[in-house]
Amino acid sequence: MKQYSARSGKRSEGLNTLQLALLDSLVDEDLAAIETELEKLSDRIPEKRERQQPRRQALPKDLPRTEYRHEPESTTCSCGCALTRIGEDVSEKLDYQPGTFTVERHIRGKWSCWACESLIQAPVAPHIIDKGIPTSGLLAQVLISKYADHLPLYRQEQQFSRGDVSIPRSTLADWVGRCGVELQPLVDALRKTLHQEDVLHADETPVAMLAPGKKRTHKAYVWAYASTRFAQTQGVVYDFRPGRSGQAVRDFLEGWAGKLVCDDYSGYKACFTDNAIEIGCWAHARRKFHDLHVANQS
Repeated sequence: MKQYSARSGKRSEGLNTLQLALLDSLVDEDLAAIETELEKLSDRIPEKRERQQPRRQALPKDLPRTEYRHEPESTTCSCGCALTRIGEDVSEKLDYQPGTFTVERHIRGKWSCWACESLIQAPVAPHIIDKGIPTSGLLAQVLISKYADHLPLYRQEQQFSRGDVSIPRSTLADWVGRCGVELQPLVDALRKTLHQEDVLHADETPVAMLAPGKKRTHKAYVWAYASTRFAQTQGVVYDFRPGRSGQAVRDFLEGWAGKLVCDDYSGYKACFTDNAIEIGCWAHARRKFHDLHVANQS
C-alpha cells in the first residue's frame, strides 16, 4: 500500500472534526435553499406536500418585548353593523441588535360581526421567512457575520447562547439557505447592472466542495465578476460552479459586450469575439519577468 507523508498526499488533505462541522453547515444551508424553492414550486401543484415542522423552543420570558398592534382599518362591517372584538392572535419574532436580543409581539385583533357572522382581522405582515421567528434585522446580522465578518455559524451559535438565547447551528443554516433564495432577484439585478459596464474584471478561485455522505471534498470554483473602481456601481457577483469549465464564463457574460480584464487561463479565450475584447492582467505578466529574474539572476 502506498504511504503518504504528513505534509503531502491524502493526509494533508484530510478533514478534522471542526472542518467537517463547517461543511455540514454549508450542506444544511443548501438543503434549506432547495426546500424553499420546492415550496414555491409546490404552490402551483394542487396537492402540496406536507413538510414536517420541527418543534420550536419558547422564547425566554425575560427578554424585553415591544408590542405592535394590528387592527382593521374600519371596525364597521360591510353590512353596516359594528364589529365586535372576539379575540386576538399573538405571534412573536426574535429580533437582534448588536449585543441585545428583544422580542417583537405582533397582536392581531379579531373582529366579528354577529349579524352576518363574518370575521375581520388585519393581515399578517410579510416576512422573509414565513411563520418564522427571526426578524429581518436578525437575519441581516447572521448573514453579515457569516459573509462579511467571516464568523462561522457554530461561533454565532456560541455568541447567541451568551445572550441566553439558544439557536442551534442547524436552524441558523436553514435561515441562511432560505435567505439565499430570497436574495436571488437582487443578484440577478446586479448581474444586469454589470452587463451595462464597458469594462469588467473576472477571476476564479478554488473552494472545497463536500459531497454529502462521503465526508470528502473535491475542487469546485467560485467565479467573481466585478466592475472597475471607476464605475458608477461598485458591484461584484460571485458565481459558484462545480468545475473550472470556460462554459461558466460564457454563461455569465452571455449578451455582454466590452473589455474583460482577466488572466491567461484558457477558459476565457472562447469569450473573446467581436463583442468582447481581452485585456491582459499586468500582475500575471509581471510574474513571468520575475520568474526569469529568479532563474537567471539578472
